[in-house]
Amino acid sequence: MRIEVSEACSGLGIFVAHTEVVDLKNGVNRFEEELKELEMRYKGEDVEKLKDLPIVRAYRDFYWKIGIDPTKVRPSGEALRRRITRGNPLPRINDVVDAGNVVSADTLISIGLYDLSKVVGEPRIVMSKGGEAFRGIGNKDEVLRPNVPIMMDESGQVMHIYPHRDSVVTSVTLSTEEVLIVGAGVRGIGEELVKDAVERTTKLLKSLGGKVVHEVRVN
Repeated sequence: MRIEVSEACSGLGIFVAHTEVVDLKNGVNRFEEELKELEMRYKGEDVEKLKDLPIVRAYRDFYWKIGIDPTKVRPSGEALRRRITRGNPLPRINDVVDAGNVVSADTLISIGLYDLSKVVGEPRIVMSKGGEAFRGIGNKDEVLRPNVPIMMDESGQVMHIYPHRDSVVTSVTLSTEEVLIVGAGVRGIGEELVKDAVERTTKLLKSLGGKVVHEVRVN
């Protein structure tokens, strides 16, 4: 699979690292050891210092650029790390989602996981035209305003608002057997960091019986 990034989006500094993993056996609690280790490692750290880390700073700068206040809507890796530093446990969803959260909380790179059986054709990252429907996980349906970076498939369904909100339409469930993994890159974050985060996620998913379709690609 190839993910096309439009010229308008690449001009904002958007790039992605991605691959697909198939033949998964999803379940629950198989990454409990990894989750607890992260909770122990980062618990009690100074939460205010997070905003000064280079990766967090890059995502926050990008958020401001696209009209999102990152003090109200946190980059996903930062949000997960904040939970830990404040003594709260990481969420337990299912093994596939938990794998992404383990890597994102540790690396601070935003990781998206999408059920390939629900994706039509090859996704592309474009600026919204306005009026697109979005069904966010845990949120009410909404209609998008113009000039929002989104990932959508060839059927026109919006899979993701870049780089922080996923849609229930292509979300991972316990029955998911094949996934698209996307690491969200923005200007100021090295490609190798994003690629490494995706590779770390694939390694965890391989322990669930998954087979990697191709090496991690950067677009």
